[in-house]
Amino acid sequence: MIHVNNIHKSFGDLEVLKGITINVAKGEVVSIVGASGAGKTTLLQILGTLDTPSSGKLVISDQTVSNLSRTELANFRNKNIGFVFQFHQLLPEFTALENVMMPAWIAGIKDDEAERRGKEILSELGLTDRESHLPSELSGGEQQRVAVARALINKPDVLFADEPSGNLDSENAKMLHDLFFELRDKLGLTIIIVTHNEDLAARANRTLRMADGLIV
Repeated sequence: MIHVNNIHKSFGDLEVLKGITINVAKGEVVSIVGASGAGKTTLLQILGTLDTPSSGKLVISDQTVSNLSRTELANFRNKNIGFVFQFHQLLPEFTALENVMMPAWIAGIKDDEAERRGKEILSELGLTDRESHLPSELSGGEQQRVAVARALINKPDVLFADEPSGNLDSENAKMLHDLFFELRDKLGLTIIIVTHNEDLAARANRTLRMADGLIV
């Protein structure tokens, strides 16, 4: 599903990634761990096409993403990749359902189909009675589940998560962790998670430990 070959990333004279090569299979859950400053988030942003490497090659779903124009890359990201961040990044003025529908609208999916998908996903995540609530009316765990639903609405091949439970209490964190593996089993999702949570990292099929811009 993901092929990374010798990726480097520099910001001026600072080399953050020093040659990363990894392969991730379809349906695999991979955790990335390491101390702050190891390059984890930079790697995740490049894998998720939110940033570009200084050199190296990235292939996702047989598509060499470095060959895409900015518009093509945005379309590819919208249709093939889902994101979950530590802070849910929900738009405060929109309801839970509207937040979930947002990527579908961007993809040009008609309102009735976007609404059908959004309600279906929220139902599967136990949030049917929260559809019309604003983010401020939801608990932290509910907000993060809405963010997961938003990441799934366009039926992506890959889900990237950056410290997804870092802002949750232990009970909600466990519920979120369980959800990731349920999604893997049900949808065949490939999931890459940057985390400091050792319990979550240990549940992954594979754990990659980073230090000083390298996988060690």
